[in-house]
Amino acid sequence: MTLGLQDLSANRRLAGGLLVNLLASICIVFLNKWIYVHYGFPNMTLTLLHFVATWLGLYACQKMDVFAPKSLQPQKIVWLSLSFCGFVVFTNLSLQNNSIGSYQLAKAMTTPVIIALQTACYQKSFSTRIKLTLVPITVGVVLNSLYDLSFNALGMIFASLGVVVTSLYQVWVGSKQKELQVNSMQLLYYQAPMSSVFLGAVVPWFEPLSGDGGLLGPWSPAVLVMVMLSCVVAFLVNLSIYWIIGNTSAVTYNMFGHFKFCITLIGGYLLFQDPLSLNQVLGMLCTLAGILSYTHFKLSEQEAGTSRLTQRP
Repeated sequence: MTLGLQDLSANRRLAGGLLVNLLASICIVFLNKWIYVHYGFPNMTLTLLHFVATWLGLYACQKMDVFAPKSLQPQKIVWLSLSFCGFVVFTNLSLQNNSIGSYQLAKAMTTPVIIALQTACYQKSFSTRIKLTLVPITVGVVLNSLYDLSFNALGMIFASLGVVVTSLYQVWVGSKQKELQVNSMQLLYYQAPMSSVFLGAVVPWFEPLSGDGGLLGPWSPAVLVMVMLSCVVAFLVNLSIYWIIGNTSAVTYNMFGHFKFCITLIGGYLLFQDPLSLNQVLGMLCTLAGILSYTHFKLSEQEAGTSRLTQRP
């Protein structure tokens, strides 16, 4: 009886964590897009506030013993912190200047770029079937871009830069976690304040601090509430991702990611009324098919590798 209650409690916690991540991951996209489109709040400034909120949230978490911080030498994560700034800033600029559909599909190109980086720079090899899944992902993104009625060159430049820097960041995070023997939360605990300092030094050169359109400008209470909500949600995204990875399987995490991908696409067109052509729908389906195939093959290969290790005498 006690074991059954424990299982029920664990399932409820898992369902709660997945729900928080689902709502936070979708809300952060829609909240930021709404703030950019309807209020004109400065993009990089909002990113800076997200960094600060994430660090304060992580500081509170370690005080409550949610995780144990590990002492790191700042010089070892300088480039990682700079790339963290770049990937979040360019991703948010892509969101501001593109439709949500194009923004979301462009992010899917991170997988092909990561594979290219790992092959060229780290001599890592991938199976033929993994490489073939990159074809529908790329074709779908290109098809959507060609028929996107709200397409603009600046948005595509930001999206492309975001993909490249995000890919670099993800590759470096994996290698740094192994090198420094830390988990994602311990690493982010040091990254967030360092990235805040770097971005804080750059923001005044690109965006005003006071007056109309500046951080200290005459914003209405509604805008300030939306910005604070965005900061809280940004922290919840980071925290819930860490929790899900630690408490579920890779299959659950990846399948849940595909569900969020679809919901975000549908919600974006419903909320912001972006024009959608049949060719764009075909492009989205093509990209989604490639992502699902990549996940299936990747997980199959990981399971096969684990089985071989287990069978060794």
